[in-house]
Amino acid sequence: MRLGLDTGSGEAPFEQVRRQVAELAADGTLPAGHKLPTVRALAADLGLAVNTVAKAYRALEADGVIETRGRNGTFIAVRHAADDATDDAARAFVLQARRQGLSRDEAIRLLETHWA
Repeated sequence: MRLGLDTGSGEAPFEQVRRQVAELAADGTLPAGHKLPTVRALAADLGLAVNTVAKAYRALEADGVIETRGRNGTFIAVRHAADDATDDAARAFVLQARRQGLSRDEAIRLLETHWA
C-alpha cells in the first residue's frame, strides 16, 4: 500500500491517511479483506506519530471502511450495497439539489462537507 503525504497541504496528516485509504478501498485498489499494515508500521513508513495513524484508523473504522479483528490485524471491510432507505435518501437529495439549481459538482461538494 503506497500512501503519500503532502506536507504543504492544509489537510491534516490523519485526514490525508484516512482519505487515501478510503479512496483506495472505494476504487478496489485495496479489495475487501486486504490486510493493512499495523498502526506502528504505517506510522514509521510515513514518518508520522503513532497517534496520528491511530486516529485515521479509528475514523476509517467508524465509517465502516476498515475492520479490526483483534490480534489478527486490520482489514478492508466488506462493503454492502445501499439499502432502500439510503437509496431513497440519495434520490431525494439529487432531486432537491436539482430544484435548487445546483450543478453536479456543487451537490457533490455539499455532500462531501457533511461526509466528514
